[in-house]
Amino acid sequence: MNPTETTLRRSRLYSETLGIDLAANTDIELFKWLLASVLLGARISETIATHTYQSFERHRLLAPKRILAAGWGYLVNPIMREGGYVRYDEKTSTKVLRICDTLIMQYRGSLRRLHALASDSRDLEARLDRFYGVGPVTVNIFLRELRPSWPKADPEPLPRVKAAARRLGIDLGQYRRKSMAFARLEAGLIRLRKVSAGDG
Repeated sequence: MNPTETTLRRSRLYSETLGIDLAANTDIELFKWLLASVLLGARISETIATHTYQSFERHRLLAPKRILAAGWGYLVNPIMREGGYVRYDEKTSTKVLRICDTLIMQYRGSLRRLHALASDSRDLEARLDRFYGVGPVTVNIFLRELRPSWPKADPEPLPRVKAAARRLGIDLGQYRRKSMAFARLEAGLIRLRKVSAGDG
């Protein structure tokens, strides 16, 4: 194993950097990660996504009902503005509210229930993809760090992750995809690409 691969295998998960405990597998921690994934999957820098999540955290808006009670105007300002949004803040606020509403109406606010109702990994991805404004990239962000704890979470690594691994001579096939080692390696490869591309 080359030194770069060894280092990447020790990478912190994105959820860990935000203080989210996915191993707990509680609806509270899972919703925090869904919210963070929606922000990380948007057309903004990783830095703004992180700051915006931290803004939700400061204002204690980390549950679907609390976000819905706060309302659209409060999400636009102060939440999004504090996070550093200068564009898409209104669109993102609408997206977050509609996701919260769907989660409550269809799954009683429980992501564990969503997982339980999914028949397999494809159905799980399809259910998440049906949330307003959630696409394949956001679904991948949300599920890739849940592989070790959710039996049905097993998204295909993004093409850019595979490409980065090939450039570094890392054989992803030698890893069990649902292992924590693979999750950490994947997070490291994504960060490596972002740094090389100059993304915040």
